[in-house]
Amino acid sequence: MKQRIAEKFQTLFHTEGDFYASAGRINLIGEHTDYNGGFVFPGAIDKIMLAEIKLNGTAKVRAFALDLDEYCEFGLNEEDAPAQAWARYIFGVCREIQKRGGVVGGFDTVFAGDVPLGAGMSSSAALESTFANALNELFNLGIDKFELARIGQSTEHNYCGVKCGIMDQFASIFGKAGHLMRLDCRSMEFEYFPFDPEQYGYKLVLLNSCVKHELVGSPYNDRRASCERVAKVLGQDFLRGATMDQLEAIKDQISEEDYLRARYVIGEEKRVLDVCEALGKGDYETVGARMYETHWGMSKDYEVSCEELDFLATVAQECGVTGSRIMGGGFGGCTINLVKAELYDAFIEKAKASFAEKYGHEPVVIPVVISDGARRLA
Repeated sequence: MKQRIAEKFQTLFHTEGDFYASAGRINLIGEHTDYNGGFVFPGAIDKIMLAEIKLNGTAKVRAFALDLDEYCEFGLNEEDAPAQAWARYIFGVCREIQKRGGVVGGFDTVFAGDVPLGAGMSSSAALESTFANALNELFNLGIDKFELARIGQSTEHNYCGVKCGIMDQFASIFGKAGHLMRLDCRSMEFEYFPFDPEQYGYKLVLLNSCVKHELVGSPYNDRRASCERVAKVLGQDFLRGATMDQLEAIKDQISEEDYLRARYVIGEEKRVLDVCEALGKGDYETVGARMYETHWGMSKDYEVSCEELDFLATVAQECGVTGSRIMGGGFGGCTINLVKAELYDAFIEKAKASFAEKYGHEPVVIPVVISDGARRLA
C-alpha cells in the first residue's frame, strides 16, 4: 500500500512527502454506554488509513483517494467545502483546526487504507485522525491528543452529518500496541490495560455478516430516550452509577421497555469493569463470558441485534469459542470473537459453511491485532 501511494504521489506531484497513519478500532466490550456517561473499552487495530503528505506553499489542498481513484482540489475557507464525501473529512479537519486558532496552509496528499468499510471499525475516524495528527506536526500547531480526537469528532458533526461520540477518534489517536483503553465517557479519564490474547493461547477475529438492516424510525434515539427517562426517575443525569437494586425499586414507575433498556446498560457498566479486572489476572475465560452476556443483553434487552448476528454468536457457543458478541451499535455488521488457538480453524470453517447455507453468503473473516494509533511512519 505504501509503495502504491508513493508511486501515485510521484506521478501527480513530482516529489516525495512524509507518511502518516492512523488505525481503525475494535471495542472489546462497552456498547451503548458512552451516551450514558459510562465506560468503553476500545483498542486500535492493525488495519490503517495511510497518507503521504507534503506542504505545497499555497492555500489549496490537492488530494487523491487511491482506493476510489478520485482527485479533489479545494481551498481552506468555509465556502470551499468539496462535494465528494471522502474529501469533506479532510476539509473538515482543516476547518476544525482553524476554528481552534491553528494556521493551516495548502498541502498535497495521496491516501489509501485497509480498514474494512461498513464493518464497524471506524475507517472515517482513522482518516480524520491521520490528517489531524499529520497537520498538527507539519504545521507545528502544538495541539494535544485529546483535542485532536475532538477535531475528528467535530468534523463528523459539522461536515459529515454524523453525531458520533468520542470513542472512535479517541481510539485512533491514543491507540497503543498490545493494550486496550478504558475510557470514562463522563470524565474523559482513561487507562491502558495490557491485552495480548496470543500470549494466553487465544486469537481475536471479527466475522462480518455483511448485513445492515434499515429500520423504520430512530432506533438509536429511541434507546437513548429510554435511558434518559429512567435516569430522570432515578434523579440522575445519566444511568452511570445506577444499581440493579435501584432499578428494581422504580420498576413500577417506568415502562417495561424502559426497564429492559436500563437493565442492559447497568449490567454493561459492570461487565466493562469485570473485564478490566479479569485482564489484570490473565483470566480470558471471564472476559469471554462477559462478551456473551453483552451479546444476549443487546439482543434480548436492548433489542439491537438481528437474526444473522444471533446466529453467529450461537455458532460460536456451539464451537466452544470463549467469547462472542455484536461489535458496534447493532442491527448488522460484525461479531467479535475470542477464540482458543486450537479451535480457531474449526470455528472459522463451521461459521462460514453454516452461515452460507442459511443466508446464501459467507461472513467475511477479519483477524485483528491490537496496534498503535496515529503516528508518523519512517
